[in-house]
Amino acid sequence: MNPFKYSDVQLSESEYVIALPSALIGVAVLSLPREVAKVTSFSDGWVSILLAGIIFTFIAIMGVKLAALFPEKSFLSYTSFLVSRPVAIGIAFINILIALFIVAFSTRALASISQQYLFEHTPMEVLALSFLLVVIYAVSGSRVGIFRLNVLFLPIILFAFLFVLLFNIKWFNAANVFPMFQSDLTDYLNGITKTFEAYVGFGIVLFYFVFIKNPANVTKKVTIGMSVTIAFYMIIFLGCISVFGNAVTGNMHYPTIELAKRVDIPGAILERIDAVVFTIWIMAIFNSTAISLDLGVLLLSSIFKKMKKRILTFILSPIVYFLALFPQQFDQARKIASLLSQFNIYFTCTMILGLFLIAKIRGVKSRDKI
Repeated sequence: MNPFKYSDVQLSESEYVIALPSALIGVAVLSLPREVAKVTSFSDGWVSILLAGIIFTFIAIMGVKLAALFPEKSFLSYTSFLVSRPVAIGIAFINILIALFIVAFSTRALASISQQYLFEHTPMEVLALSFLLVVIYAVSGSRVGIFRLNVLFLPIILFAFLFVLLFNIKWFNAANVFPMFQSDLTDYLNGITKTFEAYVGFGIVLFYFVFIKNPANVTKKVTIGMSVTIAFYMIIFLGCISVFGNAVTGNMHYPTIELAKRVDIPGAILERIDAVVFTIWIMAIFNSTAISLDLGVLLLSSIFKKMKKRILTFILSPIVYFLALFPQQFDQARKIASLLSQFNIYFTCTMILGLFLIAKIRGVKSRDKI
């Protein structure tokens, strides 16, 4: 079965921007409320989510500004100009490894949580392989096809989770939210570090800029894309806190799923709404995983230009599958993912800020308004 070939291979600004929340909204949406609630008081975690989002939005904008200095140049091309080709290849390989670990953890998380909530008697290896094969098929085809699936899936994902919150309004308790600003500075900083996993992937703005048809006013649209993600995470967090309270939220495995379980639609039109929400969450995981694997293939193909995209995808896939199933327990995978998320955030921020500073020192100027 041959993948569908699009007549155009470039991205519109909208497709580029929608890819940003699509890459960020993934595994973390289920556990973020718990992680942030553990280290903050009452509903103060929203402050940490907002501050982290503002910081990463600023750095994402700098990434766009950096890429705009080199129109129609790939990441490896202009990085080679700035820091020499060997260093650029080293940076590219680190980003490839990060992308592969993101895909591996997302696959393992989906398989483990799916087995826990939906497929109790299905081996985790089968669930992981089934999901990964779908991702491989998507990445093997046209790159623009992945971004257009993001355009299709993202509104459904956002609507589904907002739907869950809407039907939980009757359970909201203001006493769980107020008083605000009871956490100290250390708690807010700890809350910011707990959000790292939620914002992993914002660096894609640096790599896909070259595919935009007419890159005008992209800075504004990247800000919008990050703002959608920040607002989404804040609303989900406040929804969990309003219903369960800080202490209960901090002790739940997946507060977002528990929130979906409380949905009670009048007339019993839909039962087990949590299963529907979980299915839509799988769509979110597909979006973020497909983009991450495609990013790994993109960077690898820029190094090995003679190798076809499909061959590179098939080479990376067994590695991803091995990494996904390597940890014996999901708790081990979660700890590894937490460490990698912190490394990813620090490395991405350092990479963007460092390259941007070097470009400015070397006097590189952009001719276009971005």
